[in-house]
Amino acid sequence: MTSDRRGKRLRHERRVLLLAFLTGVPGLALALALLWLGDFAPRTQWTLTSVVVVAWLAIAATLREHVIRPLQTVSNMLAALRERDFSMRARGSNPTDALGLLLLELNGLGEDLRAQRLGALEATALLRRVMEEIDVAVFAFDGSQALRLVNRAGAALLGRPREQALGRGAAELGLGACFTADAPGVVDLELAGARGRWEVRRGTFRQEGLPHELLVLADVSRTLSREERQAWQRLIRVLGHELNNSLAPIKSLAQSLAELVRRDPPPPDWRTDLENGLGVIANRAESLSRLMAAYAQLARLPQPRLEPVSVVEWVRRVAALETRRAISVCPGPPMTVQADGAQLDQLLINLVRNAVDATLDSEAEPEVGWAAQNGWLEVWVRDGGPGLADTGNLFVPFFTTKPNGSGIGLVLSRQIAEAHGGTLTLANRDDRRGCEARLSLPIVAG
Repeated sequence: MTSDRRGKRLRHERRVLLLAFLTGVPGLALALALLWLGDFAPRTQWTLTSVVVVAWLAIAATLREHVIRPLQTVSNMLAALRERDFSMRARGSNPTDALGLLLLELNGLGEDLRAQRLGALEATALLRRVMEEIDVAVFAFDGSQALRLVNRAGAALLGRPREQALGRGAAELGLGACFTADAPGVVDLELAGARGRWEVRRGTFRQEGLPHELLVLADVSRTLSREERQAWQRLIRVLGHELNNSLAPIKSLAQSLAELVRRDPPPPDWRTDLENGLGVIANRAESLSRLMAAYAQLARLPQPRLEPVSVVEWVRRVAALETRRAISVCPGPPMTVQADGAQLDQLLINLVRNAVDATLDSEAEPEVGWAAQNGWLEVWVRDGGPGLADTGNLFVPFFTTKPNGSGIGLVLSRQIAEAHGGTLTLANRDDRRGCEARLSLPIVAG
């Protein structure tokens, strides 16, 4: 094929040279005719004939060079671009003539390709750097599930160098379960480099026209363990506080009553002191019993039984249950949601009760209302109380600022909201003094 191209190029050059010769033939014939038919000496005729012929050959050769050289320059430029050498530039790129304009465009094309290649190299280097630094295992498999790419975290997970892992099948590497599990999902893996629970994500891409599959594994064991440990620490801290508040007086009273019984003779009013002390112990034991019952209620929240619930009837029904203060209902659009009506009642009752508790010492009237926004039902309960002083412990179990509070109302309410796929937030109001509780529930057609 190379020889054919050379043959074609030579034929083109010869054709250009032949055309250049033929172009000068009429002028050459006329000049020679005038020269030899005129009254010139023979030496002059031969001298002038030699000059004319040489000039004719020189002009033809020059014309050939002016046609062939630019084509060779363009060919060299294109060959350099094909070889990804974007440093070559053609001289004589003058936009005022056709050839110069062609060379100018070639130079511009080379500059654009150079900038694109530099950007691609920088992006590839950044991507490789990110893949190496992230604490997520990334694998790329070809159509036969043979490993073609793995980052440092993935090699550490497999417990072998990359050179030993590349080319091996997913099942051989212990990753076969990742291709049969739902994605995104969580699988349990026991590999040479680690074991635990991993979040699986898969995707597809093409390289050189062939399909490949991308596998991403994120370790969720440490995150879950850390969150679980923090939750237990908060729970133990609150439970320990409540237990100490009850056990400390019980221990003190038990010691006092033991000393009272050991006295001989006993004091005249020992029966009254004994009855009072046992009453206090019974009250504190009853408080502990209520605390454990509240914890059991929090831990045994059943799954919601979905049914159509009219928002208008639900809000008005709960607002009518509160007898201590009048509740202002700000009606929204008529709507129906799929939810557990009993659980929603308990949730809204807790929010309304908290709003009333916050406004008992003021003339502000609690408000409850709802609206629809972007496929979500937004229910809000506002009060004009003192607001929230500590927002960090609002949803900590058994934390309460009320003298007789259990500390599970808001936690239970948030669990109900999350069980319905929604959220519950509390924040101080921006427009005035007070607090706003906002419940967001997805609107799902029944």
